[in-house]
Amino acid sequence: MRFIVPTALVLVGVIHLLPLTGVLGRGHLESLYGTDISDPNLLLLMRHRAVLFGLLGAFLVCAAFTPTLHTAALILASGSVVSFLGLAQSLGAHTPQVRRVATVDLVALALLVAAAVAHMWARRSH
Repeated sequence: MRFIVPTALVLVGVIHLLPLTGVLGRGHLESLYGTDISDPNLLLLMRHRAVLFGLLGAFLVCAAFTPTLHTAALILASGSVVSFLGLAQSLGAHTPQVRRVATVDLVALALLVAAAVAHMWARRSH
């Protein structure tokens, strides 16, 4: 039971680290999301997004090994996943790559729900 939260945080952290390759440029981003990113401003924003995902992913992996950070990590990861899923749902049509991101985020959400339940259970037991 005590490994559920750290394992979930590592897995969700890795999921958030994957888009970090987008910082390498347009080709990586277009491959990740299946969309044209020819506008230089959009390219800047998307590369910055990749950096932010990398930072969040690194935090989640580090937090997995620091129990005092579990609550904050679960809240931040849940906010990231739920906000993307909500936005994706509200906008409708997506490329196959973006649908894949949504599917992976659904898996991440399931991991986070399991981790949150385990986390609350462990806190009640103490």
